Amino acid sequence: MEHEIHKVVSFDKVDPFTLRVNFEDGTSQLIDFSPLLRGKLYGPLRDESFFDRVKLDREVHTLVWPNGADFDPSVLHDWPQRQASLERLAKKWEQDAA
Repeated sequence: MEHEIHKVVSFDKVDPFTLRVNFEDGTSQLIDFSPLLRGKLYGPLRDESFFDRVKLDREVHTLVWPNGADFDPSVLHDWPQRQASLERLAKKWEQDAA
């Protein structure tokens, strides 16, 4: 199975927990991360001031947070196809953290 490689080149905050993520191929995704902010790794991002500390890591070409949370840039690129399965995973992360 071939895995496409994408790179995040920039992002803009649109709303709380929502970013417009721009990719090397000229496409962008508007992503509301709030349904995924659960569990040990992503749960701390529910604090809006912490979420807003997101940076673009130019070495790995994706979004990263100070606690090590990140997302594969290909997942971000293909967000409409990945969102539902990620939201199901986030519910599991919350259950595992409890």
